[in-house]
Parts: sequence; C-alpha cells; structure tokens
Amino acid sequence: MYPVVLEPDDNGTWLVTCPDLPEVTSWGEDEEDALRRVADAIEEALAARMANREPVPEPSKRQATTASTGRRKLNLPIAAKPKPAARIVTLPALTEAKVALYQAAYGAGLSKAELGRRLGWHAPQIERLFDLNHHSRIEQIEQALRVLGKRIVIGVHDAA
Repeated sequence: MYPVVLEPDDNGTWLVTCPDLPEVTSWGEDEEDALRRVADAIEEALAARMANREPVPEPSKRQATTASTGRRKLNLPIAAKPKPAARIVTLPALTEAKVALYQAAYGAGLSKAELGRRLGWHAPQIERLFDLNHHSRIEQIEQALRVLGKRIVIGVHDAA
C-alpha cells in the first residue's frame, strides 16, 4: 500500500507520482483512471527493482484521503493553492506477498540459489516466486517465507 500524490495537470488530466518510488510517474483522464494507472506503474517499478536485485522500500506512512471520497476538506484562503491530494494505492495480495518474500530474502542476504537449496526446489520454481506476473500459489510463498523465519499475516479492512 504505497502512498501516491495526485495533482491536476495543465491539460485537464491528473499527474500522479509515488514518493517512495521516484521512478513512478503516471497520469489519468480523471482521478480514478490515474489511480488505476499508477497501481500498474508501481507494480512495474517493483518488478524492475526485484529483477535488478535492488532494494524495495517499505511503503512510507503518509496521511492520505480515502479513494472513495476523493477529496480532503480544506479551509484555505481563496488565493491559496491547495496541496496535491495524497492517496494510498493497494496492490494485489499476491503482489504484496511476493514483494514481502523478496524483501525478506534481500534483507537476509539470501540468494535465489540458496533459497532453492533450502527448499529443495529447482531454479525455475524459485524464479516464478519472484515474478510478479506469475500466479504462484500462496502456499509456495508461505513455505519460502518459513525458510526465512517469516510468516504471512492477513487482515481485512473496510473498503474505502
């Protein structure tokens, strides 16, 4: 769940950026379109960092409006320019699990080859665990996390 910043652009579209991932910049015809597009851009940025064996930052804690209301209540003088709206983008649960596995392995300094040895799996099986486009089974991710001394915790929240 990465925070993003939405700003109206000069041409009637919306510009959206992700402060935690500076390489992510997207746009949309409206706020909903911009949020959908930036979620895809965030997934691509995470996949690129994972493929290049670069660190993946934890999402920062930022105050954001909910996606359903789309507006913050502002008490500004008429001449003041409103600050860009902050939002939280939620990624698919499988993506979140794969990124968490990558972060745990990266943080432990554990290579894919060593993870494969510990699990008794072949290299292609390990590669698929870190491929955000592959629909891995959650049980496989859980098993890999256990090797790292981690476990998955699932929570359910009210929809925004």
